[in-house]
Amino acid sequence: MIRIHSLTARLATLFAVLAASLLVLVAVLFGRMLDAHFQELDMHELQGKVTLIRNTLQDEAASGGRAERIQALERSFVGHESVGVLLRDVDGRVLNVIHPEHFTAAQRAGEPPSGVVTDWTVDGRPHRGIEVGIALPRSGSKDQTIAALVALDLSHHVHFLASVRNATWAGVVAAAMAAALFGWFAAHRGLAPLRRVTETARRLSARQLAERLSIDDAPLEVRDHAEAFNGMLARLEAAFQRLGDYSADIAHELRTPISNLMTQTQVALSRPRTIDEYQDILASNLEEYERIARMVSDMLFLAKAEENTLAHASEPVDLALEADALIDFYEALAEERQVRIVREGQASVQGDRLMLRRALSNLISNALRHTPDEGQITIRIDADATDIRLAVCNVGDPIPGDQIERIFERFHRGSAQREARGEGAGLGLAITRSIVQAHGGQISAQSAEGATCFTITLPGHRAPSSS
Repeated sequence: MIRIHSLTARLATLFAVLAASLLVLVAVLFGRMLDAHFQELDMHELQGKVTLIRNTLQDEAASGGRAERIQALERSFVGHESVGVLLRDVDGRVLNVIHPEHFTAAQRAGEPPSGVVTDWTVDGRPHRGIEVGIALPRSGSKDQTIAALVALDLSHHVHFLASVRNATWAGVVAAAMAAALFGWFAAHRGLAPLRRVTETARRLSARQLAERLSIDDAPLEVRDHAEAFNGMLARLEAAFQRLGDYSADIAHELRTPISNLMTQTQVALSRPRTIDEYQDILASNLEEYERIARMVSDMLFLAKAEENTLAHASEPVDLALEADALIDFYEALAEERQVRIVREGQASVQGDRLMLRRALSNLISNALRHTPDEGQITIRIDADATDIRLAVCNVGDPIPGDQIERIFERFHRGSAQREARGEGAGLGLAITRSIVQAHGGQISAQSAEGATCFTITLPGHRAPSSS
Protein backbone atom coordinates (compact mmCIF):
# COMPACT_ATOMS: atom_id res chain seq x y z
CA MET A 1 0.00 0.00 0.00
CA ILE A 2 1.37 3.39 -1.03
CA ARG A 3 1.55 5.85 1.83
CA ILE A 4 1.40 9.57 1.08
CA HIS A 5 3.48 11.55 3.58
CA SER A 6 2.69 15.02 2.26
CA LEU A 7 -0.37 16.57 3.92
CA THR A 8 -0.99 18.68 0.81
CA ALA A 9 -0.94 15.58 -1.39
CA ARG A 10 -3.26 13.78 1.03
CA LEU A 11 -5.79 16.60 0.94
CA ALA A 12 -5.56 16.83 -2.86
CA THR A 13 -6.10 13.08 -3.16
CA LEU A 14 -9.02 13.25 -0.75
CA PHE A 15 -10.59 16.06 -2.80
CA ALA A 16 -10.16 14.01 -5.99
CA VAL A 17 -11.58 10.80 -4.47
CA LEU A 18 -14.58 12.57 -2.97
CA ALA A 19 -15.31 14.48 -6.17
CA ALA A 20 -14.91 11.36 -8.31
CA SER A 21 -17.13 9.29 -5.97
CA LEU A 22 -19.91 11.86 -6.02
CA LEU A 23 -19.69 12.31 -9.78
CA VAL A 24 -19.69 8.54 -10.39
CA LEU A 25 -22.79 8.22 -8.22
CA VAL A 26 -24.48 11.03 -10.13
CA ALA A 27 -23.40 9.53 -13.46
CA VAL A 28 -24.80 6.09 -12.55
CA LEU A 29 -28.10 7.59 -11.44
CA PHE A 30 -28.27 9.76 -14.55
CA GLY A 31 -27.46 6.76 -16.78
CA ARG A 32 -30.20 4.68 -15.22
CA MET A 33 -32.70 7.50 -15.57
CA LEU A 34 -31.67 7.97 -19.19
CA ASP A 35 -32.05 4.23 -19.91
CA ALA A 36 -35.50 4.24 -18.32
CA HIS A 37 -36.46 7.29 -20.35
CA PHE A 38 -35.41 5.71 -23.65
CA GLN A 39 -37.15 2.46 -22.75
CA GLU A 40 -40.29 4.46 -22.17
CA LEU A 41 -39.82 6.21 -25.52
CA ASP A 42 -39.21 2.88 -27.28
CA MET A 43 -42.34 1.33 -25.78
CA HIS A 44 -44.34 4.42 -26.70
CA GLU A 45 -43.16 4.19 -30.29
CA LEU A 46 -43.84 0.45 -30.46
CA GLN A 47 -47.33 0.97 -29.06
CA GLY A 48 -47.88 3.64 -31.70
CA LYS A 49 -46.82 1.26 -34.47
CA VAL A 50 -49.07 -1.45 -33.04
CA THR A 51 -51.98 1.00 -33.15
CA LEU A 52 -51.11 1.87 -36.74
CA ILE A 53 -51.01 -1.82 -37.70
CA ARG A 54 -54.27 -2.59 -35.93
CA ASN A 55 -56.06 0.35 -37.53
CA THR A 56 -54.77 -0.54 -40.96
CA LEU A 57 -55.69 -4.22 -40.74
CA GLN A 58 -59.04 -3.64 -39.06
CA ASP A 59 -60.15 -0.75 -41.27
CA GLU A 60 -63.87 -1.42 -41.95
CA ALA A 61 -63.83 0.91 -44.96
CA ALA A 62 -61.06 -1.02 -46.67
CA SER A 63 -62.10 -3.43 -49.38
CA GLY A 64 -60.56 -6.78 -50.18
CA GLY A 65 -59.31 -9.65 -48.08
CA ARG A 66 -56.34 -10.32 -45.93
CA ALA A 67 -53.80 -9.98 -48.73
CA GLU A 68 -55.09 -6.55 -49.73
CA ARG A 69 -54.95 -5.35 -46.10
CA ILE A 70 -51.37 -6.57 -45.73
CA GLN A 71 -50.41 -4.69 -48.88
CA ALA A 72 -52.03 -1.55 -47.43
CA LEU A 73 -49.96 -2.11 -44.29
CA GLU A 74 -46.76 -2.29 -46.35
CA ARG A 75 -47.60 1.03 -47.92
CA SER A 76 -48.16 2.53 -44.44
CA PHE A 77 -44.59 1.65 -43.40
CA VAL A 78 -42.87 3.21 -46.37
CA GLY A 79 -40.22 5.60 -44.92
CA HIS A 80 -40.17 3.90 -41.49
CA GLU A 81 -36.80 2.23 -42.07
CA SER A 82 -36.05 1.70 -38.38
CA VAL A 83 -39.22 -0.36 -37.82
CA GLY A 84 -39.91 -3.90 -38.99
CA VAL A 85 -43.18 -5.87 -39.00
CA LEU A 86 -43.55 -9.66 -39.17
CA LEU A 87 -47.02 -11.17 -39.60
CA ARG A 88 -47.87 -14.80 -38.76
CA ASP A 89 -51.09 -16.69 -38.91
CA VAL A 90 -52.51 -18.86 -36.18
CA ASP A 91 -50.50 -21.82 -37.46
CA GLY A 92 -47.21 -19.92 -37.18
CA ARG A 93 -46.68 -19.48 -40.89
CA VAL A 94 -45.08 -16.20 -41.83
CA LEU A 95 -47.49 -14.19 -43.94
CA ASN A 96 -45.37 -11.14 -44.62
CA VAL A 97 -42.22 -9.37 -43.42
CA ILE A 98 -41.82 -5.62 -43.74
CA HIS A 99 -38.14 -4.60 -43.52
CA PRO A 100 -36.83 -8.13 -42.89
CA GLU A 101 -33.36 -6.84 -41.98
CA HIS A 102 -34.69 -6.19 -38.47
CA PHE A 103 -35.43 -9.87 -37.76
CA THR A 104 -33.28 -12.91 -37.20
CA ALA A 105 -33.38 -15.87 -39.55
CA ALA A 106 -35.26 -17.94 -36.96
CA GLN A 107 -37.90 -15.28 -36.61
CA ARG A 108 -38.31 -15.02 -40.38
CA ALA A 109 -38.72 -18.80 -40.40
CA GLY A 110 -41.70 -18.53 -38.04
CA GLU A 111 -40.14 -19.01 -34.56
CA PRO A 112 -42.33 -17.21 -32.04
CA PRO A 113 -40.73 -14.67 -29.64
CA SER A 114 -39.94 -15.68 -26.06
CA GLY A 115 -42.31 -13.08 -24.60
CA VAL A 116 -44.67 -10.27 -25.38
CA VAL A 117 -41.74 -7.82 -25.22
CA THR A 118 -38.31 -9.15 -26.11
CA ASP A 119 -34.87 -7.93 -27.21
CA TRP A 120 -32.55 -9.39 -29.84
CA THR A 121 -29.56 -8.47 -31.95
CA VAL A 122 -29.21 -8.60 -35.73
CA ASP A 123 -25.74 -8.05 -37.24
CA GLY A 124 -24.63 -6.31 -34.08
CA ARG A 125 -27.60 -3.97 -34.04
CA PRO A 126 -29.83 -4.16 -30.93
CA HIS A 127 -33.59 -4.45 -31.39
CA ARG A 128 -36.62 -4.44 -29.18
CA GLY A 129 -39.91 -6.01 -30.24
CA ILE A 130 -43.48 -6.51 -29.13
CA GLU A 131 -45.94 -9.09 -30.45
CA VAL A 132 -49.73 -8.62 -30.40
CA GLY A 133 -52.65 -10.52 -31.80
CA ILE A 134 -54.90 -8.69 -34.27
CA ALA A 135 -58.34 -9.96 -35.28
CA LEU A 136 -59.14 -9.18 -38.91
CA PRO A 137 -62.76 -8.74 -40.05
CA ARG A 138 -64.22 -12.23 -40.37
CA SER A 139 -64.97 -13.69 -43.73
CA GLY A 140 -67.69 -16.28 -43.18
CA SER A 141 -66.75 -18.59 -40.34
CA LYS A 142 -63.04 -18.55 -41.00
CA ASP A 143 -60.81 -17.22 -38.21
CA GLN A 144 -58.89 -14.17 -39.45
CA THR A 145 -56.67 -13.60 -36.35
CA ILE A 146 -52.98 -12.97 -37.08
CA ALA A 147 -49.92 -12.24 -34.87
CA ALA A 148 -47.94 -9.07 -35.57
CA LEU A 149 -44.35 -8.79 -34.28
CA VAL A 150 -43.17 -5.19 -34.39
CA ALA A 151 -39.40 -4.62 -34.19
CA LEU A 152 -37.64 -1.31 -33.44
CA ASP A 153 -33.96 -0.71 -34.23
CA LEU A 154 -32.26 0.73 -31.11
CA SER A 155 -28.88 1.49 -32.72
CA HIS A 156 -29.40 5.22 -32.66
CA HIS A 157 -30.37 5.19 -28.97
CA VAL A 158 -27.49 2.89 -28.03
CA HIS A 159 -24.97 5.06 -29.85
CA PHE A 160 -26.38 8.15 -28.18
CA LEU A 161 -26.22 6.53 -24.70
CA ALA A 162 -22.68 5.34 -25.38
CA SER A 163 -21.59 8.84 -26.36
CA VAL A 164 -23.31 10.25 -23.25
CA ARG A 165 -21.56 7.67 -21.04
CA ASN A 166 -18.18 8.43 -22.61
CA ALA A 167 -18.70 12.15 -22.17
CA THR A 168 -19.85 11.58 -18.58
CA TRP A 169 -16.81 9.47 -17.66
CA ALA A 170 -14.53 11.98 -19.34
CA GLY A 171 -16.23 14.68 -17.29
CA VAL A 172 -15.78 12.63 -14.13
CA VAL A 173 -12.07 12.24 -14.80
CA ALA A 174 -11.69 15.94 -15.67
CA ALA A 175 -13.66 16.98 -12.60
CA ALA A 176 -11.62 14.69 -10.36
CA MET A 177 -8.40 16.16 -11.74
CA ALA A 178 -9.76 19.68 -11.29
CA ALA A 179 -10.82 18.82 -7.72
CA ALA A 180 -7.36 17.43 -7.02
CA LEU A 181 -5.76 20.59 -8.41
CA PHE A 182 -8.13 22.78 -6.42
CA GLY A 183 -7.52 20.70 -3.29
CA TRP A 184 -3.77 20.96 -3.74
CA PHE A 185 -4.02 24.72 -4.24
CA ALA A 186 -6.32 25.17 -1.23
CA ALA A 187 -4.15 22.97 1.00
CA HIS A 188 -0.99 24.69 -0.23
CA ARG A 189 -2.43 28.10 0.59
CA GLY A 190 -3.96 26.91 3.86
CA LEU A 191 -0.70 25.37 5.06
CA ALA A 192 1.37 28.43 4.19
CA PRO A 193 1.52 29.49 7.89
CA LEU A 194 3.02 26.09 8.75
CA ARG A 195 5.67 26.60 6.10
CA ARG A 196 6.38 30.01 7.57
CA VAL A 197 6.75 28.34 10.97
CA THR A 198 9.35 26.02 9.46
CA GLU A 199 11.19 28.86 7.70
CA THR A 200 11.17 30.96 10.85
CA ALA A 201 12.41 28.05 12.95
CA ARG A 202 15.29 27.53 10.52
CA ARG A 203 16.34 31.16 10.86
CA LEU A 204 16.12 31.24 14.65
CA SER A 205 19.19 31.48 16.80
CA ALA A 206 20.04 32.74 20.26
CA ARG A 207 20.69 36.19 18.76
CA GLN A 208 17.62 36.27 16.53
CA LEU A 209 14.47 35.56 18.51
CA ALA A 210 12.50 38.71 17.69
CA GLU A 211 10.73 37.27 14.63
CA ARG A 212 7.01 36.57 14.86
CA LEU A 213 4.53 34.88 12.56
CA SER A 214 1.78 36.96 11.00
CA ILE A 215 -1.64 35.51 11.86
CA ASP A 216 -3.75 38.02 9.94
CA ASP A 217 -4.18 35.75 6.90
CA ALA A 218 -3.92 32.44 8.78
CA PRO A 219 -6.99 30.15 8.76
CA LEU A 220 -8.66 29.42 12.07
CA GLU A 221 -7.27 25.86 12.18
CA VAL A 222 -3.69 27.17 11.93
CA ARG A 223 -4.10 30.41 13.91
CA ASP A 224 -3.88 28.69 17.30
CA HIS A 225 -0.71 26.92 16.17
CA ALA A 226 0.82 30.20 14.96
CA GLU A 227 -0.15 31.99 18.18
CA ALA A 228 1.35 29.17 20.26
CA PHE A 229 4.54 29.36 18.20
CA ASN A 230 4.71 33.13 18.68
CA GLY A 231 4.14 32.62 22.39
CA MET A 232 6.97 30.11 22.50
CA LEU A 233 9.28 32.59 20.71
CA ALA A 234 8.29 35.31 23.18
CA ARG A 235 9.05 33.02 26.12
CA LEU A 236 12.37 31.98 24.59
CA GLU A 237 13.27 35.61 23.92
CA ALA A 238 12.40 36.55 27.50
CA ALA A 239 14.35 33.58 28.85
CA PHE A 240 17.41 34.42 26.77
CA GLN A 241 17.06 38.08 27.82
CA ARG A 242 16.95 37.04 31.47
CA LEU A 243 19.92 34.78 30.92
CA GLY A 244 21.85 37.60 29.29
CA ASP A 245 20.90 40.02 32.06
CA TYR A 246 21.75 37.37 34.63
CA SER A 247 25.22 36.86 33.13
CA ALA A 248 25.84 40.59 32.83
CA ASP A 249 24.68 41.21 36.41
CA ILE A 250 26.80 38.40 37.77
CA ALA A 251 29.85 39.63 35.89
CA HIS A 252 29.26 43.18 37.07
CA GLU A 253 28.69 42.27 40.72
CA LEU A 254 31.52 39.76 40.94
CA ARG A 255 33.98 42.13 39.33
CA THR A 256 34.24 44.35 42.43
CA PRO A 257 34.96 41.67 45.08
CA ILE A 258 37.31 39.79 42.76
CA SER A 259 39.12 43.03 41.95
CA ASN A 260 39.41 43.77 45.68
CA LEU A 261 40.81 40.28 46.32
CA MET A 262 43.36 40.63 43.53
CA THR A 263 44.43 44.11 44.68
CA GLN A 264 44.81 43.08 48.32
CA THR A 265 46.71 39.94 47.32
CA GLN A 266 49.06 41.92 45.04
CA VAL A 267 49.69 44.46 47.81
CA ALA A 268 50.33 41.65 50.28
CA LEU A 269 52.86 40.07 47.92
CA SER A 270 54.58 43.32 47.07
CA ARG A 271 56.87 43.06 50.17
CA PRO A 272 57.38 40.86 53.21
CA ARG A 273 54.84 41.38 55.97
CA THR A 274 54.32 40.37 59.54
CA ILE A 275 52.00 37.62 60.67
CA ASP A 276 49.46 40.16 61.97
CA GLU A 277 49.42 41.98 58.64
CA TYR A 278 48.88 38.72 56.77
CA GLN A 279 46.06 37.86 59.18
CA ASP A 280 44.40 41.23 58.55
CA ILE A 281 44.65 40.70 54.80
CA LEU A 282 43.22 37.18 55.07
CA ALA A 283 40.36 38.47 57.26
CA SER A 284 39.58 41.14 54.65
CA ASN A 285 39.71 38.52 51.89
CA LEU A 286 37.39 36.29 53.92
CA GLU A 287 34.79 39.08 54.00
CA GLU A 288 34.93 39.31 50.21
CA TYR A 289 34.64 35.52 49.90
CA GLU A 290 31.60 35.54 52.18
CA ARG A 291 30.05 38.30 50.06
CA ILE A 292 30.63 36.25 46.91
CA ALA A 293 29.22 33.13 48.57
CA ARG A 294 26.07 34.99 49.65
CA MET A 295 25.65 36.41 46.16
CA VAL A 296 26.01 32.99 44.51
CA SER A 297 23.57 31.44 47.00
CA ASP A 298 21.04 34.21 46.39
CA MET A 299 21.37 33.87 42.62
CA LEU A 300 20.83 30.11 42.83
CA PHE A 301 17.73 30.76 44.94
CA LEU A 302 16.40 33.20 42.33
CA ALA A 303 17.17 30.82 39.49
CA LYS A 304 15.13 28.06 41.15
CA ALA A 305 12.29 30.51 41.79
CA GLU A 306 12.18 31.62 38.15
CA GLU A 307 12.11 28.01 36.98
CA ASN A 308 9.27 27.18 39.41
CA THR A 309 11.44 24.59 41.14
CA LEU A 310 11.42 26.38 44.49
CA ALA A 311 10.00 23.81 46.89
CA HIS A 312 8.44 25.03 50.12
CA ALA A 313 6.60 23.50 53.03
CA SER A 314 3.00 24.20 53.97
CA GLU A 315 2.44 24.87 57.63
CA PRO A 316 0.63 27.44 59.79
CA VAL A 317 2.80 30.53 60.14
CA ASP A 318 1.99 33.20 62.74
CA LEU A 319 3.18 36.41 61.12
CA ALA A 320 3.08 38.33 64.39
CA LEU A 321 5.42 35.85 66.12
CA GLU A 322 7.83 35.89 63.15
CA ALA A 323 7.82 39.69 63.09
CA ASP A 324 8.48 39.87 66.85
CA ALA A 325 11.37 37.40 66.52
CA LEU A 326 12.96 39.50 63.78
CA ILE A 327 12.45 42.69 65.78
CA ASP A 328 14.44 41.07 68.61
CA PHE A 329 17.11 40.00 66.11
CA TYR A 330 17.56 43.54 64.71
CA GLU A 331 17.12 45.24 68.08
CA ALA A 332 20.82 45.81 68.72
CA LEU A 333 21.40 47.36 65.30
CA ALA A 334 18.26 49.48 65.63
CA GLU A 335 19.20 50.73 69.13
CA GLU A 336 22.65 51.69 67.90
CA ARG A 337 20.98 54.17 65.53
CA GLN A 338 18.04 54.89 67.87
CA VAL A 339 15.56 53.49 65.36
CA ARG A 340 12.26 52.17 66.73
CA ILE A 341 10.66 49.04 65.21
CA VAL A 342 7.02 48.46 66.08
CA ARG A 343 4.52 45.84 65.07
CA GLU A 344 0.76 46.35 64.67
CA GLY A 345 -1.87 43.65 64.15
CA GLN A 346 -1.59 39.91 63.72
CA ALA A 347 -2.64 37.11 61.33
CA SER A 348 -1.59 33.61 60.35
CA VAL A 349 -1.07 32.09 56.92
CA GLN A 350 -0.35 28.68 55.43
CA GLY A 351 3.19 28.52 54.01
CA ASP A 352 6.86 27.91 54.57
CA ARG A 353 7.90 29.55 57.84
CA LEU A 354 11.62 29.89 57.02
CA MET A 355 10.98 31.37 53.58
CA LEU A 356 8.41 33.84 54.86
CA ARG A 357 10.78 34.83 57.67
CA ARG A 358 13.51 35.41 55.07
CA ALA A 359 11.20 37.63 53.02
CA LEU A 360 10.19 39.69 56.07
CA SER A 361 13.82 39.85 57.21
CA ASN A 362 14.86 41.27 53.83
CA LEU A 363 12.22 44.00 54.10
CA ILE A 364 13.24 44.92 57.66
CA SER A 365 16.93 44.92 56.75
CA ASN A 366 16.22 47.10 53.72
CA ALA A 367 14.16 49.48 55.88
CA LEU A 368 16.97 49.72 58.48
CA ARG A 369 19.51 50.65 55.82
CA HIS A 370 17.38 53.51 54.54
CA THR A 371 15.85 54.81 57.78
CA PRO A 372 17.60 57.86 59.25
CA ASP A 373 18.76 57.90 62.85
CA GLU A 374 15.97 58.25 65.43
CA GLY A 375 13.45 57.18 62.79
CA GLN A 376 10.78 54.52 63.01
CA ILE A 377 9.94 51.30 61.15
CA THR A 378 6.35 50.02 61.35
CA ILE A 379 5.34 46.45 60.61
CA ARG A 380 1.60 46.41 60.01
CA ILE A 381 -0.35 43.11 59.72
CA ASP A 382 -4.04 43.00 58.85
CA ALA A 383 -6.48 40.62 57.18
CA ASP A 384 -9.91 40.60 55.57
CA ALA A 385 -12.17 37.88 54.17
CA THR A 386 -9.95 37.18 51.17
CA ASP A 387 -6.40 38.46 51.73
CA ILE A 388 -3.71 38.91 54.35
CA ARG A 389 -1.49 41.99 54.12
CA LEU A 390 1.90 42.56 55.73
CA ALA A 391 3.37 46.04 55.27
CA VAL A 392 6.85 47.26 56.30
CA CYS A 393 7.01 51.07 56.31
CA ASN A 394 9.93 53.35 57.16
CA VAL A 395 10.61 57.05 57.13
CA GLY A 396 13.39 58.40 54.95
CA ASP A 397 14.18 59.51 51.45
CA PRO A 398 11.55 58.43 48.91
CA ILE A 399 12.29 56.16 45.98
CA PRO A 400 12.25 58.09 42.67
CA GLY A 401 9.09 57.50 40.64
CA ASP A 402 11.04 56.18 37.64
CA GLN A 403 12.69 53.56 39.86
CA ILE A 404 9.70 52.29 41.83
CA GLU A 405 8.84 49.61 39.21
CA ARG A 406 12.44 48.34 39.00
CA ILE A 407 13.37 47.94 42.64
CA PHE A 408 12.41 44.24 42.59
CA GLU A 409 14.86 43.49 39.78
CA ARG A 410 18.15 41.76 40.53
CA PHE A 411 21.05 44.04 41.52
CA HIS A 412 18.86 47.15 41.38
CA ARG A 413 19.23 49.58 44.30
CA GLY A 414 16.92 52.41 43.27
CA SER A 415 19.38 55.30 43.00
CA ALA A 416 23.00 56.20 43.50
CA GLN A 417 22.25 57.75 46.89
CA ARG A 418 20.39 54.66 48.13
CA GLU A 419 23.12 52.40 46.72
CA ALA A 420 25.74 54.34 48.62
CA ARG A 421 23.91 53.59 51.86
CA GLY A 422 23.48 49.86 51.27
CA GLU A 423 25.86 47.02 51.76
CA GLY A 424 23.85 44.35 49.94
CA ALA A 425 24.16 43.16 46.37
CA GLY A 426 20.68 44.31 45.39
CA LEU A 427 19.14 40.83 45.59
CA GLY A 428 17.07 41.10 48.75
CA LEU A 429 13.91 42.54 47.19
CA ALA A 430 14.17 40.18 44.21
CA ILE A 431 14.35 37.21 46.60
CA THR A 432 11.42 38.57 48.60
CA ARG A 433 9.29 38.86 45.48
CA SER A 434 10.16 35.28 44.47
CA ILE A 435 9.18 33.96 47.90
CA VAL A 436 5.88 35.86 47.86
CA GLN A 437 5.05 34.65 44.33
CA ALA A 438 5.90 31.07 45.33
CA HIS A 439 3.19 31.42 48.00
CA GLY A 440 0.67 32.72 45.44
CA GLY A 441 0.91 36.32 46.63
CA GLN A 442 2.05 39.72 45.40
CA ILE A 443 4.35 42.46 46.64
CA SER A 444 4.18 46.15 45.87
CA ALA A 445 5.93 49.36 46.90
CA GLN A 446 4.66 52.87 47.54
CA SER A 447 6.97 55.78 48.22
CA ALA A 448 6.07 59.38 48.97
CA GLU A 449 7.71 62.30 50.70
CA GLY A 450 9.16 61.06 53.95
CA ALA A 451 7.87 57.46 53.89
CA THR A 452 8.25 54.20 51.94
CA CYS A 453 6.04 51.13 52.35
CA PHE A 454 6.46 47.59 51.01
CA THR A 455 3.22 45.58 51.14
CA ILE A 456 2.97 41.79 50.84
CA THR A 457 -0.47 40.44 49.95
CA LEU A 458 -1.02 36.70 50.51
CA PRO A 459 -4.08 34.49 49.83
CA GLY A 460 -6.50 34.43 52.72
CA HIS A 461 -6.38 30.65 53.44
CA ARG A 462 -5.40 31.44 57.00
CA ALA A 463 -4.65 29.21 59.89
CA PRO A 464 -6.02 30.25 63.32
CA SER A 465 -3.85 33.03 64.69
CA SER A 466 -2.42 32.98 68.18
CA SER A 467 -2.77 35.83 70.60
